[in-house]
Formats: sequence, structure tokens, C-alpha cells
Amino acid sequence: MRKKPELLAPAGDFERLQTAIAYGADAVYIGGKQFGLRANAKNFADEELAKAVDYAHQRNVKVYVTANIYAKNDDFAQLEGYLHMLKKIGVDAVLVADLGVLDIARRVGLNVHISTQANVTNYQSALMYNALGASRVVLARELSMDEIRTINEKAPQLELEAFIHGAMCVAYSGRCLLSNYMIGRDGNKGDCAQPCRWKYHLMEEKRPGEYLPVFEDERGTYIMNSKDLCMIEHIPQLVAAGVSSLKIEGRMKTAYYVAVVTQAYRQALDDFFESESLYESKKGFYMEEIKKSSHREFYTGFFFGRPHETQGQSLSSAVYTSTYDFLGVVLDYDAVTQMAVVEQRNKFSIGDEVEFMKAGFTQVINEMYNNEGQAIDSAPHPQHIIRVKVDMAVERLDILRGKS
Repeated sequence: MRKKPELLAPAGDFERLQTAIAYGADAVYIGGKQFGLRANAKNFADEELAKAVDYAHQRNVKVYVTANIYAKNDDFAQLEGYLHMLKKIGVDAVLVADLGVLDIARRVGLNVHISTQANVTNYQSALMYNALGASRVVLARELSMDEIRTINEKAPQLELEAFIHGAMCVAYSGRCLLSNYMIGRDGNKGDCAQPCRWKYHLMEEKRPGEYLPVFEDERGTYIMNSKDLCMIEHIPQLVAAGVSSLKIEGRMKTAYYVAVVTQAYRQALDDFFESESLYESKKGFYMEEIKKSSHREFYTGFFFGRPHETQGQSLSSAVYTSTYDFLGVVLDYDAVTQMAVVEQRNKFSIGDEVEFMKAGFTQVINEMYNNEGQAIDSAPHPQHIIRVKVDMAVERLDILRGKS
């Protein structure tokens, strides 16, 4: 019998953790203030990590914490104490890439997942990490579906996690020196400036100052700018290959992105396990939902063979597109008055049509009040608390969105 894979969502802070859980994640991956990548994310202080684990576990959701730096000697002075803290608060697993960190995590008694930074590309490596104490490997993004299937067949005792949606890195398994070399920000310590997304021209050495486009476009060329990965139309193949955890990229992304993508994959996954024909009939719907979040052009990465340049790279622009705006989030709802308390994120006004994502309905805003109960025509600024008359019942963390 086929086992339904886990849906694993990113959480860069507590709001995004709550959002991921509310919109259907089975597990979330988060980072502390040290020893993990994504240094520019808000991340979680030690006391916040404990709060996050408690909140998730009360809702039967697992929490994985990143400790996937490639450690320097100085890192080990505080690392063991940090891992003991993670064990004490009950995290479900720690993600590691460095063998020294793996050894300490194992001795501390933590469940260990091998990060994609370790670039596991074959079953021998997977078996070796399993022998060292790992229960799961996050597969390198450069693997095809057939290669994943072989790893699953050769190492059936291991859980296999794979990225199935989000930004792709131009470097092998994300191990890149461009940012560190060009501007001194270390991508392997979580501080990548994404120079692969920048616009580039060529300059011939005997013609200094004369910049030539690499591609015949007067605006320049984004020669390393990868498209975004999207596998929502290929759930059956991922399940058949033996992937046990479907991972969404994006700890730096907004709560709205987390909500949209998590909800779309939750529905696609549940529909597939209810009925393959139901899933097949709704592929167009899933894609339309995904496109309501901020994204670049989509492609399927390496899953179906090595991407040709014109398939994998977006040569004309690094700009994100989105068809919808994040307007607000519901904080509370009064069933008697049918009023929703909303924290505004972008401007909307009386007469605007808005969609409530979780409740699944669209309405025109006819009544809106400020905190003092005065009628207003529009919400004045982001994070302003307002009250909105709603046509149907809504719940906390329901997101309001409207067409861009």
C-alpha cells in the first residue's frame, strides 16, 4: 500500500510557522539564531524554539531545526550545548551537513536528517549516512526521478526528502562561493546575496568600458538565473519513486507565499490519495493557485533529466510575478456580528472584491471599521487593525487576498 508523503513547509519566524500549520503542513523546518543557513531570516531565539515546538506538537505537526553549516573550529565551543537544548525541548529532528556536527548530534541523542548541503547523489552515500546514525537524507536537487527510485530500492530503511517547489540554486546542491568571493557574504553560512540573479554583460579585454550583452537583448542577460521548481503536476511520480517527504523551499519568503504554496500542495496530495482521476482533473486548478503566490517562471528541475539552458534558466529577467496581493490576515471572528478582526498588509477599500483563502469564498467589502468602531472607506496603513463585515464564517489566520 502506498504511504502518503509528509508535506514539509518552511517557517522563517513564528508567524510563518503558524501559517504553515494552518494551511496544511505535516511538518515545518525552522532555524535558530546560530548554526543554520539563512542567516538573514528572522529565525528563532532559543526560547522561541521551545514555543514553536510546543505550538506545533499541540497540533500534531513535527518540527525540524537546521544546524547545517559547515562548521569551523570555533563553532564547536557552543554547538554541543545548543544541540542539548534542542533535544530538551523535543525537536523531532536536526538537519546537518557537517560530519563533526553529525557526530555530536548523534551522541546527544537527536534524530538526524542529512541536509541537501551534503549533496547526497547516490545510494552508497545514503547508506553511509544511515550507518552513521541518520534516519533521513534530503536528496541533492540534481537527481532524476530514476536515480531517486534506485536510492529508495537500495536503502529502503531510509526516509528520502526532496525539494519539490521553490527557488533553485545555480551551484551544486547550493554549495556556492560566488557571493563570498564577490562581496564577502558567505552563502555557506546562510548570507548569500544571490549574485546568480544579477544582470551580466561581457567586456572584451582590449575594449575596456564597452559592455556587450551575452544574449542578444539590449537589457543584458541573466545567464545564471534559474527558474523556480514546481512539481505540483507530478505528485504520482514522486510517490512512485519513494519520496517520503515533499519539501517546499522558502524560509525567506512571506507568510502569504507559505500559505498559498502549502495549501495548494496539501490539496493536490490529498486529492491524489483520494482518487488519481480527481487529481488529474484538477492539475490546472493547482497551477492557477500556485501562480497566485510570488514566483519566477516554473520548471521541473532535474527530475526528468538535465534541464537544457532554455528550460532551466530565465534569461530575460529575475523579476518575480504574482497575480494576487496579500491584503490582510484574520485575527478573530465574531459570529454574532459577522465581523472579522483583520490585520491589514496591503491597502483595500470599500467596494473591493477580496478572497478569504481558508474559507474559500469571495466577497465585496461593504462595511469596514477602525479600532474605535468608526466607519472607514479604506485601511490606512499596513498592520492597521480593522473590522470587516464578512458574508460567511471565517477563522483565525485566514488570509485575505485580491487580484493585483
